[in-house]
Amino acid sequence: MTVREILKMGDPRLLRQAAPVTEFDTPALHALIADMFDTMHAANGAGLAAPQIGVDLQVVIFGFKSNVRYPDAPQVPETVLINPVLTPLDDAMEEGFEGCLSVPGLRGSVPRFKRLHYEGFDQHGNRIVRDVEDFHARVVQHEVDHLLGILYPARIRDFSKFGFTSVMFPELDPNDDD
Repeated sequence: MTVREILKMGDPRLLRQAAPVTEFDTPALHALIADMFDTMHAANGAGLAAPQIGVDLQVVIFGFKSNVRYPDAPQVPETVLINPVLTPLDDAMEEGFEGCLSVPGLRGSVPRFKRLHYEGFDQHGNRIVRDVEDFHARVVQHEVDHLLGILYPARIRDFSKFGFTSVMFPELDPNDDD
């Protein structure tokens, strides 16, 4: 098990745009993805993008059966998504609170597309095509933002809905560092 350091907001590496993956099914790619899952699980994350551990590649992982950081969220299938392309299915947006492993201890209400079509590849180069909605769509949009160098606070419209998790959501795990 290899848990990597998660970069924190303020680190300039989080603001770079990630490069596409050009080789699939390689030992290096499999090792990266294994490390990402180890890191995400150790931090109780809902997802993780390669740039969050300092790797400038278009690789995101996400998914969980249940998550202490999002106790009311429906389960999302564990997914490896490489070189993703997102297309909103309509113009409907939904506000929802998000946290981020790179922005520990804070939550903010972020508008996201409610319904989403995404495409990309798994680590073996197999094509992934899904239409999703609600929390699943939110997680994908959040993680793909990392590939563009965007952290969720940049998407917040109403800063009265941004603050410390311990203040805004005291019912969540007090040991949760987001």
